[in-house]
Amino acid sequence: MFVDGCFWHRCPLHATAPTTNGAWWERKLNANVARDRETDAWLTALGWSVLRFWEHEDMEHAAALIAHEVASRRSTGTV
Repeated sequence: MFVDGCFWHRCPLHATAPTTNGAWWERKLNANVARDRETDAWLTALGWSVLRFWEHEDMEHAAALIAHEVASRRSTGTV
């Protein structure tokens, strides 16, 4: 489970683009998102379920989704 910050991971609802040194920030933030996708693919290839949540999301709801995923994997014997 990952909790992604809206600024650092380019939340589609809350992301902002700094104007000072904008080109550097554009590369930095795009690299963060690309690394997120690479990490997701790597972990998925290893058999992990990757769950990502934005920092603004309800963490109680996120916890319920995680519990559901764990229960589902236990019932299928994939944990």
